[in-house]
Amino acid sequence: MDRLNKSQIENLLPHRDPMLLIDELYDIKKLFSATAVVNVKKDSFFVQGHFPGQPVMPGVLIVESFGQAAAALTAHGLDKSTYENKLVFLMGVEKARFRNPVIPDCKLILKIEAIRSHGRVWKYKGEAFVNDKKMADAIWSATIVDKK
Repeated sequence: MDRLNKSQIENLLPHRDPMLLIDELYDIKKLFSATAVVNVKKDSFFVQGHFPGQPVMPGVLIVESFGQAAAALTAHGLDKSTYENKLVFLMGVEKARFRNPVIPDCKLILKIEAIRSHGRVWKYKGEAFVNDKKMADAIWSATIVDKK
């Protein structure tokens, strides 16, 4: 399966609306890379307050989207028994750059890649695009932990 829809992503991640930001994951190369889609809508939860009259997707939510895409890629690639009763937690953001504002009513395309893994710690890099224009990029790390 090279493509995950929102309900399949919900089976992998604990996030739910409005905090489940990614709508689709495709071009999945097991535990290595994938492309995610975030449909940034006019009625997205952050639009009204960030900023009234000139809505912009907050940079932290772009980074959160990167993290969710990476968590879904990892959860999808791991053996069911390995991932059972586990969560993927963001550990650190090494570098994040926001090049252009992400305005609602667009498809934010995230291209993510696992740079390396060491035990339960994974490091990723990603780039975000709207209509092939680079909006942001980041490097971050996450860890797999047991659910309480």
